[in-house]
Amino acid sequence: MSMQYRRLGRSGLQVSLLSFGSWVTFGNKDQIAAADQAAECLSAAKDAGVNFFDNAEGYAKGESERVMGEAFRQLGWKRHEYVVSTKLFWGLHDLPNMKNTLNRKYLSQAIDGSLERFGLDFVDLVFCHRPDPNTPIEETVWAMSDMVSQGKALYWGTSEWSADEIRAAYDIADRHHLHKPVMEQPQYNIFWRDRVEKEYARLYEDIGLGTTIWSPLASGLLTGKYLNGIPEGSRGALPGYEWLRGGLTDDARNTKVRQLKDIADSLGVSLAQFAIAWCAANPNVSTVITGASNAQQVRENLASLDVLPLLTPEIMNKVDEISFF
Repeated sequence: MSMQYRRLGRSGLQVSLLSFGSWVTFGNKDQIAAADQAAECLSAAKDAGVNFFDNAEGYAKGESERVMGEAFRQLGWKRHEYVVSTKLFWGLHDLPNMKNTLNRKYLSQAIDGSLERFGLDFVDLVFCHRPDPNTPIEETVWAMSDMVSQGKALYWGTSEWSADEIRAAYDIADRHHLHKPVMEQPQYNIFWRDRVEKEYARLYEDIGLGTTIWSPLASGLLTGKYLNGIPEGSRGALPGYEWLRGGLTDDARNTKVRQLKDIADSLGVSLAQFAIAWCAANPNVSTVITGASNAQQVRENLASLDVLPLLTPEIMNKVDEISFF
């Protein structure tokens, strides 16, 4: 099946139903090797119709943005050919006002740093990577709206904000005639459903919220690779990702993974492709962000589009039975 495109919420921007993200993947090698690897992955994704490439200041402490920007230049892509994002919150400097914040000082400097690392004049999407309980939402909304007015980003949104926080930001922007938040980047997968399906339910209609989904494979759990422990070289084995291991080796969850794998096997597709397609089947999902460390993996993930027609109501009900019980 050829790539589908959906509008990002109520905006006019069209994003590919499956997109490519650089979390964990880019910036963990020497710069030349990383840029070559990134260029291969980006090229394979674009060849399959992907037009949205997700990134963040916090990925590899800024190196992921640098590597992706270098790959764009290496491939010779024109700026109108792709949509690129970054996310701001964690910061790169261990100083007051420069980490774990969404205050105006940090945001105004952080976007400049991201653009410098990318080598771009603007990003298409910029996200507040987490909510900041220590900064008034009004201050953050003004700073993000200014970022759009200055042409440094075209649309702004949030990541892992509660429905109440998103609605508060939207209402402030509406009241002051500012640029409103357009999209949210939440975790969503077969095991993590409530926020996207229940908490945000009213926001899709009320404010036209778009969603750019991360972790459709539950950090790799829904690939089936962790059924017999944590394999060497997997994400669960990486330094700094120890926090993932408990969930990846949980017996109850892996029992469900085996049941889901039986469904995928019956359809003749991989569990990963099945899980990605399941996310994309939700009409309130604008795009599902996939990750890969090589071009072949990119192509395998993007073949999830072919699974969509196989997701009959009967199959979806079976998934519900497994994930809810």
